[in-house]
Amino acid sequence: MQYLIGMDEAGYGPNLGPLVITATVWEVPGGVEAEELYDRLREAVTPVRGETRDDSDRLAIADSKLLYSTTKGLRHLELGVLATLAAVGLRPATWRAVWDQLAPDSGSVRQTIPWYARFDAPIPVEASADKVGRLADLLRRQLSAAGLRLVRTIARAVFVQEFNRLLEQYGSKGAALSHTALTLAAAVLEDLPARPAAVVCDRHGGRKRYGQLLAEHFPPWLVEVDGEDPIRSVYRFGPADRRVEFCFRVGAESCLPVALASMTSK
Repeated sequence: MQYLIGMDEAGYGPNLGPLVITATVWEVPGGVEAEELYDRLREAVTPVRGETRDDSDRLAIADSKLLYSTTKGLRHLELGVLATLAAVGLRPATWRAVWDQLAPDSGSVRQTIPWYARFDAPIPVEASADKVGRLADLLRRQLSAAGLRLVRTIARAVFVQEFNRLLEQYGSKGAALSHTALTLAAAVLEDLPARPAAVVCDRHGGRKRYGQLLAEHFPPWLVEVDGEDPIRSVYRFGPADRRVEFCFRVGAESCLPVALASMTSK
């Protein structure tokens, strides 16, 4: 068995943020790649929003930009995120509970921000709680049948003051995003048992080369460059029992683990 980790962010552009970076961690048979998960879970999951009518029997998991807008509403995001959480035994019933379960380190900062400090609301807002439960049960069965396991979903929130500090420290939004994402990735990998792992994420601000960044965040390993082309940048490092591959690619949200990270961040 090995781990697949999909990472993506939301809130990179808005002035007030927060920037949220999410990692979804999956346990899969050796040799299974992130691109294969849609096919292996096709009875429960679809990347196509058009197939998710109210009476649909599959879960839409796709790039959050395809599923959410102010006109489309929250329903598809809620179904995807809450059903996948329920499939691993997490059932947050309020806005605060979502934050506490997905980004537990954010609580102290949220309490200092007026528009977060006293706010709470029940969830889901637009999706049917019954449908969340039905889709979670279906996903749980399909994961088991496919020999896959969603291990955890974890997020890192960067609020305004910290984001400004990171900009000053690193000099650009892209560099701030890269360093914060790799810090989260390092923490996630450190918590996992000794197995090979593959991390897939979108490119950060158009950057094509990540070798030096990886070397900074994963000492003392020698980072091997497997390829850097216009579509993807691939790196490997670590001992055989914990071999890690990082793939930064254009359109990474087409992979299910990254798409779910995108939805969770949004």
